[in-house]
Amino acid sequence: NSLSGLRVKVLSRDNDEFPSGFHYHMRKDFMKKLISGKTEPYIFHMCWTLNKDDKLKYMSQMGFWYVHDSCFPNKKASEISGDSMIGHCCSAEPLFECHYKDKASIKSCSSSPAKDGRGISWW
Repeated sequence: NSLSGLRVKVLSRDNDEFPSGFHYHMRKDFMKKLISGKTEPYIFHMCWTLNKDDKLKYMSQMGFWYVHDSCFPNKKASEISGDSMIGHCCSAEPLFECHYKDKASIKSCSSSPAKDGRGISWW
C-alpha cells in the first residue's frame, strides 16, 4: 500500500507465465502448449473454478498435485512436525488421477465421466 511505499501491479489475465483457472477453462490452446512443454509457467493459480473439490481434481488431473490424501484436508501442519511433514505429506512425483474426460489433463481421461453436460472428451 502507499503507506509503506509498496505499489500493486495487476497481471494481465492473458499472461502465460502466471496462468490461472481462466486458462484452464477458457484457453484450450494454452493448455495444449502447457501439456506439450512448449510453455513453462512459474505458478498455476486455479481461480475461475467453482469450489475447492473441483480445484483439487483439476490440479491432480493436470499433474500439479503433490500432497498425499492422508495429509489433506483433515491434518493440520502442526500435527506433523519438521522434516517428517515433508516426507509424510509431499510426493516427489505428481499424484495424477483422472476425474473428468471433458477437462484438460496431462493424460487422456476418456473413460472418466464428463463434468459438463456435453460429454465430449477434451482430447
